Amino acid sequence: MELLPRSPGEFGSAPYWDRFFRQRGQRPFEWYGAFPELCPVLHKYVRPRDKVLVVGCGNSELSEQMYDVGMCEDIVNIDISDTVIRQMQERSRSKRPKMSYLLMDVLQMDFPDAHFQAVLDKGTLDAILTDEEEATLAKVDKMFAEISRVLQVGGRYLCVSLAQAHVLKKAVEYFSREGWVVRVHQVAGSGDKQQFVLPVFVYVMTKFRKIPGSAPQILEICTEEQDKPMRVESAEQLVAAVKDRQHYALLCSQLSKTPCAEQVSLDLCDKESRRPRYTLHVVDSPLVKPSRDNHFAIFIIPQGRETEWLFGTEEGRRQLAASTGFGRLVTVALHREQRYEGMAGIQAELSGKVMELAPPGLPARQQVPFLSVGGDIGVRTVQHRDTSPMSGEYVVEDVKGDGTCFFRRLIFLCNRNVVQSEARLLAPTALPGQKKRRKDKKKPSPAELPAAIDKSYLCCEHHKAMVAGLCLLGGPDPLPALLAVLVVGLGGGSLPLFIHDYFSQARVAVVEIDPSMLEVATRWFGFSQGNRMRVHVSDGLDYVAKLAAEVSALPPAAPSQYDAIMFDVDSKDLTVGMSCPPPAFVEKPFLQKVKTILKPEGVFVLNLVCRDARLKESVLATLREVFPLLYARRIEGEVNEILFCQPSPEGRRDPTELEARARALEGALRQPGRPWDSSYVLADMLQAVKIL
Repeated sequence: MELLPRSPGEFGSAPYWDRFFRQRGQRPFEWYGAFPELCPVLHKYVRPRDKVLVVGCGNSELSEQMYDVGMCEDIVNIDISDTVIRQMQERSRSKRPKMSYLLMDVLQMDFPDAHFQAVLDKGTLDAILTDEEEATLAKVDKMFAEISRVLQVGGRYLCVSLAQAHVLKKAVEYFSREGWVVRVHQVAGSGDKQQFVLPVFVYVMTKFRKIPGSAPQILEICTEEQDKPMRVESAEQLVAAVKDRQHYALLCSQLSKTPCAEQVSLDLCDKESRRPRYTLHVVDSPLVKPSRDNHFAIFIIPQGRETEWLFGTEEGRRQLAASTGFGRLVTVALHREQRYEGMAGIQAELSGKVMELAPPGLPARQQVPFLSVGGDIGVRTVQHRDTSPMSGEYVVEDVKGDGTCFFRRLIFLCNRNVVQSEARLLAPTALPGQKKRRKDKKKPSPAELPAAIDKSYLCCEHHKAMVAGLCLLGGPDPLPALLAVLVVGLGGGSLPLFIHDYFSQARVAVVEIDPSMLEVATRWFGFSQGNRMRVHVSDGLDYVAKLAAEVSALPPAAPSQYDAIMFDVDSKDLTVGMSCPPPAFVEKPFLQKVKTILKPEGVFVLNLVCRDARLKESVLATLREVFPLLYARRIEGEVNEILFCQPSPEGRRDPTELEARARALEGALRQPGRPWDSSYVLADMLQAVKIL
């Protein structure tokens, strides 16, 4: 049976609807859900004594059910189809004496002004506003004017709609311009996602007398999870908020039908602050054969560990999902701006929402397990929060790692999933006269966390590789008597501090463009300056150019300045496929200046983080043009690649010689009474080095 119109314009045609209802017969046709779903919203705005007008009533049971449950009895229904009006009059004549059905066009109604307290529209606006042609918009303006005319001041126009962007925008702009209060409700889902994918909305436009001048718009949205409306500033924001809900509904529908080939990410926001509270990733494992008990699980990532490779990368999450043995795993990251009431509180908060992301074939009433590491949600204490003119908003936070260790991290919030700097914290020691905590006592509170920095421990694998690169320095002695090092990029200061402390004759110059970072490193990461360690607050490009000019002015026999130059500087431009270093640092003219201030037997060490394959190949080609000898060391599980560049091809060393120098250097650095991280083996760091 063909019930759909040949063109959208027929939705506003009386002959079409006569034909439609004749073919459909007495079976009710419910546009956008039935009374049980709409009742919670209607109950808020329709009072028992209200005189209610239903426009475009069709043969829906909505009016009848409102009447039967006692919500309201004085209901007038109108429609342009003579067929359906006669059907409905016959159906309700004896049962509902106070309710009437009239053949009437909403564009030209016969009612007197201010005759109703509520006008209810279930799909009629959507049927009329099928496009944005001039004739269609004029028809809608006429409809709105008629509804406004028959409504009393304080009356409500309730429009049930799928909220297509052009429909919502038209309604909001028209009525807010007239001084009405506009609120949009999302209707709770009907539960039959196979039949009805998009969410239904109810626009509630409340009529007020128009105030001369420019009165502020009052625009609000109320989602199905919220009791309290959320105020928005413009029609565009309201349309965007509705579109977010529609996209989410489509996503849930898609996830409920088929496994996802790619990982899906979404944020769940706090109702009050509107800031992200949870970040979810949906990961399907196609190789896992589903059974009753392994369809679906939720994994709570402990606070502070969301940046780890296993949780913070696609490949890591894929491995995590496979190792848990579930067909679909939803990982949940917790945000530092939010407070959480333990695992039980998170589970109670998320249980309903995550079930909307359940995979196809999940058995009814299946218990979905919540997993984590160690059974808790971790510890995160924000020690300092500020804004830098150069780096934007940042935080210094202490987090609990795997096991009993705590770490201090610097995070730039413009790239909150990347740890900018990290240092391990020393275990607290009891003060004289203080008793040690008994093992059976409660765990330390965040306020009792250790605060001293373990300067012997390099948290970042790329820093370990950069230090190991000093084995490439020329000369017979693996530990030079004098060592001049230039580090561009301070961060928390872990790299220059380690070189300063373990290479006792090293003189370290650090260049940092952001003065805020010097303050952070000094206050929070144990960094300090002295005779052998100086920080220059300057642009690294300008500083190196100035040094190169000074060296070029010296006689040819004069020595260059540095044994080692290290670049560990991030890019603030997130649109480029290279986040470290900024592109200007690897342009050929600048690299030639770096070579000018580097000793012939020295080494230039570069931390390269580049996801753009073409850009990376271009950078490597430029480096080869300037430095004849180029080594590379990939950091496992990360994008980082450490490049060791030398000015002369004569410095090339075979793997056996390189390993011997690494062991000799490590032996020289390991001194009695000086702490050393036993997991840090210089020779291991250089085993994977390859010559490019």
